[in-house]
Amino acid sequence: MAFASSISHSLQGTALSRDVLYPTTKIYPSQLSIPQSSPISKKERKLLSFHICASVTDGRESSIEKQEPSVEKVPFPKGDSWSVHKFGGTCVGSSQRIRNVAQIIVDDDSERKLVVVSAMSKVTDMMYDLIYKAQSRDDSYIAALDSVLEKHKLTAVDLLEGDDRAIFLARLYHDINNLKAMLRAIYIAGHATESFTEFVVGHGELWSAQMLAALVRKNGVDCNWMDARDVLIVNLTGSDQVDPDYLESLKRLENWFSQNPSKTIIATGFIASTPQNIPTTLKRDGSDFSAAIMGALVKARQVTIWTDVDGVYSADPRKVSEAVVLKTLSYQEAWEMSYFGANVLHPRTIIPVMRYDIPILIRNIFNLSAPGTMICRPPVNEFEDGQGMESFVKGFATIDNLALVNVEGTGMAGVPGTASDIFGAVKDVGANVIMISQASSEHSVCFAVPEKEVDAVAKALQSRFCQALDAGRLSQVAVIPNCSILAAVGLKMASTPGVSATLFNALAKANINVRAIAQGCSEYNITVVIKREDCVRALRAVHSRFYLSRTTIAMGIVGPGLIGGTLLDQLRDQAAILKEKFNIDLRVMGITGSRRMLLSDTLQHLLVGLAVGFLYFCICGLFSEASGIDLSRWRELEKENGQVADLGKFVQNVHGNHFIPNTVLVDCTSDSGIASHYYDWLRRGIHVITPNKKANSGPLDQYLRLRALQRQSYTHYFYEATVGAGLPIISTLHGLLETGDKILQIEGIFSGTLSYIFNNFIGTQSFSEVVVEAKEAGYTEPDPRDDLSGMDVARKVIILARESGLELELSDIPIESLVPEPLRVTASAEEFLQQLPQFDQDMANKRQDAEDVGEVLRYVGVVDVVNQRGAVKLGRYKKDHPFAQLSGSDNIIAFTTERYKQQPLIVRGPGAGAQVTAGGIFSDILRLASYLGAPS
Repeated sequence: MAFASSISHSLQGTALSRDVLYPTTKIYPSQLSIPQSSPISKKERKLLSFHICASVTDGRESSIEKQEPSVEKVPFPKGDSWSVHKFGGTCVGSSQRIRNVAQIIVDDDSERKLVVVSAMSKVTDMMYDLIYKAQSRDDSYIAALDSVLEKHKLTAVDLLEGDDRAIFLARLYHDINNLKAMLRAIYIAGHATESFTEFVVGHGELWSAQMLAALVRKNGVDCNWMDARDVLIVNLTGSDQVDPDYLESLKRLENWFSQNPSKTIIATGFIASTPQNIPTTLKRDGSDFSAAIMGALVKARQVTIWTDVDGVYSADPRKVSEAVVLKTLSYQEAWEMSYFGANVLHPRTIIPVMRYDIPILIRNIFNLSAPGTMICRPPVNEFEDGQGMESFVKGFATIDNLALVNVEGTGMAGVPGTASDIFGAVKDVGANVIMISQASSEHSVCFAVPEKEVDAVAKALQSRFCQALDAGRLSQVAVIPNCSILAAVGLKMASTPGVSATLFNALAKANINVRAIAQGCSEYNITVVIKREDCVRALRAVHSRFYLSRTTIAMGIVGPGLIGGTLLDQLRDQAAILKEKFNIDLRVMGITGSRRMLLSDTLQHLLVGLAVGFLYFCICGLFSEASGIDLSRWRELEKENGQVADLGKFVQNVHGNHFIPNTVLVDCTSDSGIASHYYDWLRRGIHVITPNKKANSGPLDQYLRLRALQRQSYTHYFYEATVGAGLPIISTLHGLLETGDKILQIEGIFSGTLSYIFNNFIGTQSFSEVVVEAKEAGYTEPDPRDDLSGMDVARKVIILARESGLELELSDIPIESLVPEPLRVTASAEEFLQQLPQFDQDMANKRQDAEDVGEVLRYVGVVDVVNQRGAVKLGRYKKDHPFAQLSGSDNIIAFTTERYKQQPLIVRGPGAGAQVTAGGIFSDILRLASYLGAPS
């Protein structure tokens, strides 16, 4: 019990010494608990007992074996002959994985190899749990320790044979018995010192290194295992970190090598010793740090970090499914990305290798064909002219669960020491400041801290500045919760024109508000603070904007009738080409009609995931891979899975996916009720595309309000197909106005239906016969009066008038209706067509009057900008006039402007039909994609 007494004494305050932790008392078999059920043979049991008696003279069985002093000191070689490998816990998580690691070591043809190994997967957490249970006086620590023993015993039995197995098991049982005594003492004291904790948790590395070394020797490679506590010396700092003592560590490494000369060394990661030889650790992620330190000590050719991913990604692949593996990173870029939460390396890992320009290669042990990511000093010519902008932005990282603290007041300006007082108070409560931003006016200082620490920070600041707050020198100490940080990382990107603008433009167009900004003169990162709920959407928006992934747009189609259905078919046929050639990913997340709607299954899967407790899986997996509705069978799916239409639920399903940064709703109806929602959709950051004329031709105040919102935000509202179907009428008008031209008059045949009717109203054919023919050909509305009334043309006229700057109401436009007065209230379209021949003579007379003077009849709309009026009428034109040269259902529009005064600018082409109208909508969708970052 002397060992337990020593532990108890140490727990009372005595420093944890080497003699306490490493007793030199010989251990006999009767003192060890070796279950008879252990899966080892009788011969091995006897061999095990022999080794226990004969060789276990050091409680931790140092890798420096007891031997006679060397006659001649073996010189320690340094330089490119060494390659360093580090294998993490997942790499050695099972016996088969340890075999894979051993094979990689054997296959490495480097002259000398130094391998740093972590504890088996989950073992370090298990060891910490032992400490927690023991000091909580939870008796289950005994069973938990037995689980640790069983895990390593079974692994050793599977991997090793003969003497190697017996020696390892002897050491394992001895370590377990020591741990039992130590944990019992902690249990009694109800407290564990930091030194005891770090000694306990470091055992996992000892066991995995010994097993791996024995397995490598079994494969015919001469190697020794190294307890890094014999070599690696670190000085503890006050910030839960350690600083390596490189000179002392190198001295000890040379001494260790002189006694254990070998071309292959298996070293423990994570653990080290203080200058007083007290065991300690390099803290979390310490194994990577160990490998970097060892690489620096031997001046290795390369340090390879083996992990379970293919390399360093341009963004978290759980949040951005299109994230790519980066081929190279500079040391500074890797440092920045790791600081901001990327699963790369701990920032400390970079420091040792930077000194000697030793590259670090990140590789996937489960995918040896992947080349990985090389972290090194970039070549001088990497940023020569001709490189794309994406070469300056390497990747994006995020930190969640933060709060922003804002200290402001006029009394701060020009007062020395204010910032020192602020951050002194933060330091006093032990909070970690993630980011700082201060305006040059010195009126306010804001900084981000972990959300769990913000209450303590706020209280400390209120206390520190209570007098200044009472006197009004400081106006407030405000806390903004639920924040996240998004960082764009890239060497020299800040000095490249356009990078910052592109970043903020992408965020603005995704309707994401930036709460704070920080950009250091180091030029390695631009950092913004945003709402936590916007984090993933922001990450995807900026990632796609820098061409690192596709421009992804979530779409909702309202009105899957003739035009909407045709659009969906066009999207289906073009989707693959858009992805492959234009980097545009259009995902239809919902389709709704007036009665039924079809939603993508993302929301349904999320609800199922919540029910069974797999929220993280749903968010990181399903949402990031939500592919939308299968457009090859959308009609079939609508019949099978459709549900009662609910516009609110529909919009939420389309826009609620935070993994897709951009949302567009496409209204293919002519419903004024749907159009009334445009303002709210745009205000929520949802883009709107439509051929529906009701919004732009409705009440003037609503139109002006809608356009004002569009101009004030980065949300887009496209409506090219409201006039001229697929013809570029609106865009042509905008182009003329934006380049400074002055519109004098717009005149045109805006109705494909009426164009067809009057193009065919020739010879002896009656007007009613042509109308019936047009209806049968599908050119008219179900009720032809909707076309003949002229109201559709009037709406197009009012749209063009308003786009030209005229503030006119629809009621201001005089309309010459082609529906005879007595038939305007006829009960049905069929009755209308039956009675229409009674009025053919009137239209025949008008045709004859025109023909008598060499003219033709055309139904036109006119926007007279000079006189600020419009009209819809049946006009007469000479047979050589462009309007008289039409055929079929073509539209034609003439722009008379200051530049095009003598000869108007003519736009002509098909102006009716589902194909061309859907094509015009599709064109607007692609224009939106180009505005959002897709290549144009």
